[in-house]
Amino acid sequence: MAHALVSPNAAAYSSGRDISRTLESARNQVEERFLEGGTVLLSVMDVLNRLLNSLESVTTALDNKEASDTTADLRATVESLKALPVTEENRQQALVSLAHTGRELRKHVSDMQETMRYLRTFAVTVKITGAGLAEFAGFAQEILERIYSGTDEVNRFATHLDSLDKEVKLAASFGASVSKGYAETVPAVAAALRDDAAKIAAHRKDLGVIAREVGAIARDVQSKVGSTLSALQIGDITRQRIEHVQATFSSLDDFFAGEDGARLDAGARQRLQNVIHHLTAAQMRDMCANFQRDSENVVKTIASFGHDMREILKLRDQMSGQSGEAGGNFMRALESSVSAAHEIVKQVDTASRQADQVSQSTIGTAAKLSEAIANIRAVKTDIHYMALNTNLRCSRLGEEGKSINVVTAELRIFAGKLDDSADAIVNGLPALEAAAGRVAPAAGAGAGNLGESLTSAVGNIRSAANVMEDELKVLAENGREVATKISLLIGKLDFQHDLGEVLGRCADLLEGIAGSDIEDISDLAETIAPLDRTIFKHYTMVQERSIHRDIIPAAADSAPAPAPTETAKAENDEDLFADALF
Repeated sequence: MAHALVSPNAAAYSSGRDISRTLESARNQVEERFLEGGTVLLSVMDVLNRLLNSLESVTTALDNKEASDTTADLRATVESLKALPVTEENRQQALVSLAHTGRELRKHVSDMQETMRYLRTFAVTVKITGAGLAEFAGFAQEILERIYSGTDEVNRFATHLDSLDKEVKLAASFGASVSKGYAETVPAVAAALRDDAAKIAAHRKDLGVIAREVGAIARDVQSKVGSTLSALQIGDITRQRIEHVQATFSSLDDFFAGEDGARLDAGARQRLQNVIHHLTAAQMRDMCANFQRDSENVVKTIASFGHDMREILKLRDQMSGQSGEAGGNFMRALESSVSAAHEIVKQVDTASRQADQVSQSTIGTAAKLSEAIANIRAVKTDIHYMALNTNLRCSRLGEEGKSINVVTAELRIFAGKLDDSADAIVNGLPALEAAAGRVAPAAGAGAGNLGESLTSAVGNIRSAANVMEDELKVLAENGREVATKISLLIGKLDFQHDLGEVLGRCADLLEGIAGSDIEDISDLAETIAPLDRTIFKHYTMVQERSIHRDIIPAAADSAPAPAPTETAKAENDEDLFADALF
């Protein structure tokens, strides 16, 4: 502007270049500050997205079905643990039944041993009685050897039962101790494990509630950031309007330098300058009012971020605290309970192995007893027939064979008693095997399975806790970064400070140059019509056009030529398009 109006209020601004420099400085500051603010907001949006992603990871970890299944597995293991006292009591009863069955069989074995002693006595008597008869000497020795053989078989039979009785007594003694220990420890350990599982489930539920609260606040901040980004268009609008004011002055300079402007005298030029200064001052003042209003809203929204972030950090600290000390305490308590449970499981394993050994021994003993019974029956049969043959021989000897005949008859009678005892033992063997089956641990219910279940459950819970701890660390880092970004944002986007003052000074400057009165330029309407259209075409907002027309009314178009009509139509179309945008 080579023809700026000089007034007492604008003594410090002797030329239009001073105004242009001031406007350009304001435009640059607006552009720089809003570009910087937009960059910071986008970085905040980015870290908010990361915060929400980490929250989603936390929620996924909390909703992990495997972790829930693990807790259910732990509860199932606890129920198995609680069943141990009853299981051990049943085993003790089975051992008692086995011992009773063994004692009943032992009675029959004792009867067989007694019978064998009588048979030995009779066999010796036969040998003595038939000492003078050569044909009986070999027979007496043979029958005595068979009786000794049967006696050894019966004694081995008795040894098997005695060994089994010792094993049963040992298992029963250990089992009684274990059973007593179960009564004292299992309920407390099972209750502790159950409580630990419940606390962990409740802990995860609490973390889930906090995570949802953090997510709700973070999404609210995310929405506010999005709204703030949209509101930052006030910066672009302000920059554009400053450029329009600058363009108005440039258009005025171009007009004065052209043919139309050259035809104006000094007074007309001064009046036109006055109107343009009033126009630009009005545009700047309206722009300042809009900037003040909209930037205040932006600053208020940004200020609310501080409270939101304090809430997020507080909730984040709650989650970190719960996952740290509290979560660690839960895991330590759980592992302590599991350690106690493992001690019980070791006892279960020892008792189960002993019971299994007793069961296997019993089944083996039953098989050996069956074999021994067959041997004893064979001995009895041999004795019976040998005695019968002796009776027949004695009958042929007459008086000489009578004494031997009496003894061998007794041999046959007592040999028959072996059958009675053998039958009783054979009948008792199924009961022995059945009792042994009840002593053995049920398949799949061994202590090994219980121990593996405990180890697996705790391992899975620990793994889930580690995943949760890692995700919460990421969440804490993102929360801290969001807080830092928000703090930076509040400082960067305080547009009222400096920027609002600069714009206000520009408006004051233009108002000072314009003065209080606006000149009448109605007589110049036709001459300045090209300038009017040029300035009007710069506007992109309805407000600008309204202010313009309030100060410079539209001139009547007196040109009849079609071309200007088409131009006017095109200009009107542009105006309509601009109205649609703003």
